Amino acid sequence: MSKTHQPMKYLIAGLGNIGPEYELTRHNIGFLVLDRLADNYRIDFGTERLAEKAELQHKGKQIHLIKPNTYMNLSGKAVAYWLQYLKIPKENMLVVVDEIALPFGSLRMRTKGSAAGHNGLKNIEQTLGSQEYARLRFGIGSEFAKGQQVEHVLGNFTAQEFQQLPLHMDKAIEMIVSFCTIGAERTMNFFNNKQ
Repeated sequence: MSKTHQPMKYLIAGLGNIGPEYELTRHNIGFLVLDRLADNYRIDFGTERLAEKAELQHKGKQIHLIKPNTYMNLSGKAVAYWLQYLKIPKENMLVVVDEIALPFGSLRMRTKGSAAGHNGLKNIEQTLGSQEYARLRFGIGSEFAKGQQVEHVLGNFTAQEFQQLPLHMDKAIEMIVSFCTIGAERTMNFFNNKQ
């Protein structure tokens, strides 16, 4: 490595679907977390290639936020493009995604794993040809009747969940910033057991 002062770069991809009808649905928690992060740092998203994109500096790190505008099932297209375009190594990428296997508001970071039926993750895995990338799974619970999974995932949060959402989103933001600052392993050790 040369001694130039190139800041470390990170790509944070929040998954969701574009369009007002999806805006506050459980499936869009990746978008919602990144929106709140951008608000907290007073930065704005702009429309760029395949995604809404924002950028922030934190402790000498350059953090690129993207919300793919390709729809969930083609999230990999935007992720692969921005990884390549910004020359960010895969280990510096984190995908924020909804997870029905976790209770509402629970957060788990993993450095690899299967898509577990999540179409956004499935597409990223196909596009990158790998399951070896970090993801932050945000629990949306599984309180739905048999056969009602799609309705649950694409449904809006309940009033009670909506009230609690900011607290859980702030914890997710803490974990994202920690990932970029101290790395995935230490972030997982610190946060994953603190639920």
